[in-house]
Amino acid sequence: MASKNEEILTNEKALPSPLDEKTDSKGDIDVETADEGSTEFAVLENERDIATHVISVADDETLNPWTIRSLVLGLGLSAFGGVLAEIYYFKPQTVLVSTMFLAIIAFVLGKAMENFIPTFGFFSYLNPHPFNKKENAFVVIMASAAANSALGTEVLAVQRLYYNVTPECRCEQEYLSISPFDIHQFEIAVLLYPSKMLYPGVLPLVAMFDSLYKDAESANKKLRLFWIAFIGIFFWEILPEWMFPLLTGFSVFCLANPRSQDFTRIFGGSNGNEGLGVLSICFDWQYISGINPMVIPLKAQFSNFVGYILCIIVFIAVYYNNIWNAKSFPFLSQELFYANGSVYDQLLILNSNLEVDPTLLAEQGLPFYASTWVVQLLTTNLGMAATFTHLLLWNRDDLRGAWSWMTPSSLKRSWTNFHWRFWQDDGMRDAQTEDPDLDPHYREMLKVSTDHGSTVCLPVTQYPDAPNSWYFTTLVLSVIVGLVIIYKTDSTLPWWGLLIALILSTISIIFFGSLYAITGLQFIIQPFVQMIGGFIHPGLPNANMYFTLYAYNSVVQAQLLLRDLKIAQYTKLPPRAAFTAQVSGTLFGAILNYVLMNSIIDNQRPILLSVEGTNIWSGQQPQQYNSQAVAWGGLSHQLFAVNQRYQWVAWAYVVGLFVPVPFWLAYRWFPKLRTDYLYTPVICYYIGWLCVGINSSIFTYFSIAYLSQWWLRTRYPRWFTKYNYILAAALDGGTQVMVFILSFAVQGASGNAHLFPQWWGANQNGNYDRCAVIPD
Repeated sequence: MASKNEEILTNEKALPSPLDEKTDSKGDIDVETADEGSTEFAVLENERDIATHVISVADDETLNPWTIRSLVLGLGLSAFGGVLAEIYYFKPQTVLVSTMFLAIIAFVLGKAMENFIPTFGFFSYLNPHPFNKKENAFVVIMASAAANSALGTEVLAVQRLYYNVTPECRCEQEYLSISPFDIHQFEIAVLLYPSKMLYPGVLPLVAMFDSLYKDAESANKKLRLFWIAFIGIFFWEILPEWMFPLLTGFSVFCLANPRSQDFTRIFGGSNGNEGLGVLSICFDWQYISGINPMVIPLKAQFSNFVGYILCIIVFIAVYYNNIWNAKSFPFLSQELFYANGSVYDQLLILNSNLEVDPTLLAEQGLPFYASTWVVQLLTTNLGMAATFTHLLLWNRDDLRGAWSWMTPSSLKRSWTNFHWRFWQDDGMRDAQTEDPDLDPHYREMLKVSTDHGSTVCLPVTQYPDAPNSWYFTTLVLSVIVGLVIIYKTDSTLPWWGLLIALILSTISIIFFGSLYAITGLQFIIQPFVQMIGGFIHPGLPNANMYFTLYAYNSVVQAQLLLRDLKIAQYTKLPPRAAFTAQVSGTLFGAILNYVLMNSIIDNQRPILLSVEGTNIWSGQQPQQYNSQAVAWGGLSHQLFAVNQRYQWVAWAYVVGLFVPVPFWLAYRWFPKLRTDYLYTPVICYYIGWLCVGINSSIFTYFSIAYLSQWWLRTRYPRWFTKYNYILAAALDGGTQVMVFILSFAVQGASGNAHLFPQWWGANQNGNYDRCAVIPD
């Protein structure tokens, strides 16, 4: 029986399977005899089939990624991605910069440089040969490393907004934004090399690379579709983003009854934290594609949909039954409140050392959460605990493979090959070569050639690994910078707290890194980390933020870097080029994130501090980070301990361990019920999905997911395989370029905002969907 996750990864009858290719004993494609023109379609049975049939295993070792052209394009797109990522951090909905779009625009710009730059004299350095796949991969890895809001800026944003604290030295701020960088590279062998570690999210990207660089005619057709969709959505986004924002959320119910606040809570959703957006229709691709619905397989989205329906039911039940005094506070919010519903002033309970003062706390009273946010915390913890049980029940073999390095034989082999100067070893290459479960793409990179330049012909590795010394140096520098920062910024986190955070993150990345590598799903463990930090450092909300930065955010950073290394592995980009691209992109992006973060806070501070925000700007992410730090870091014993107000948030970790069991037993006893389709941790997480942001896009999101991943995939599989992901990238790209332009031109990213004049389709004096405004 195939595991449930294997079935999710199997895109039925949608992925090309060259059945006539010669395969080895493992079922891998023989790279010497693969028929690239095969057009047969069949179901792929497991991860190894997907890795060898969907994307090409063959490598052209003559392709050179080390060019001035790739560096210039990498820096340019890193600047674009880094700035856009920080803009999205302050949006009412969490949106990611599209890696697929970065790949295509890099291809377009690279081909333009190839065609228009001369090839003689000095210009030969700028245009030494045709733009190739490895250059493209180099650019994408650099740009994607920059296109994630630097995790340290979250702490800086909270300190500026809620503590009125700005580190005195600008260099301290910049170091903080990069200090959690890349501390888990020694886990590469576990989470990257086995074929089980598929990283399904990068497969469309690599498949697109293969198609663009193999077949010029097919590539031209795809690029034609890309540009049509890109230009169309580019100009369209001017309407919902500026001129006609009613298109962000078109609610028939609110238009029919614009005075009902209950309608606002249930059907409204065009503005941040407005309502659940039930049956609203959204025409703004920016909010539809927070996670592109055209990319995630429908089976994987089924659990999302079940969680979404439960979320609507639970939120309405909790609020209208006044659970946790729900009606005393806003329906949706991430802030802390007094009992009367006004926003809690956390500075009034802290002393000069940013520690909770019991006397001041007694005067102010304990804070309250909006009840829907309590549900989100509870279900997130429920989902995290369910993840462990679900993996043990459904993915025992996968976990066994991920932890195979802990077996006695593996430990013995590692000890035998261990050299005390481990940082001088050239990666894990020798120990991995004979592993039968090794990723066939990585094995292709292990091939050797003969050095004829020496007196004796010696085998030479085609792609020298990035030495362990590089990673070891990165690790040491990151830890040193972290230690300096926690004291120079008066974080109140002791040195041993930082070390505990790093140990916790190391353990977490094994479990959740394995889950991400196998399923492509990233789960939020931030509440768990904040709980641990709160009980270790009680009464220290500032310390909790820094503890979370290193214990949780470094896990996210490690997952993203491992994803990029998998892209390098699939495209056969030399490991040293991948390392260079990652480091340079991360550092460059962090600096840009820091600069833009300060600019947005300077110009939009009142909006970022408001409960609802606007359709354009929102402080929802720093708000939740801050409220969690105060609640868990300063008041964990008073709010979440046994018999306290929110005790079930902590008890959810225990309950969650048992959630997957009934579904697993039901599948064992009644397999026709197909409960294996239900990914219980995802359902749990999505029960709290609508707690924040613009929710008018959710109905449209699932409608497009159904249209793409079922109707197109099953009715027109050939078109789906060729064009679905190109179309998705074009829609993301055109939208994000326009959002980038509008953010600076009219939306106030670096100055005053210029709203479109008031008219029926741009209700600047209320909610854009014409729902009733609920007073704060």
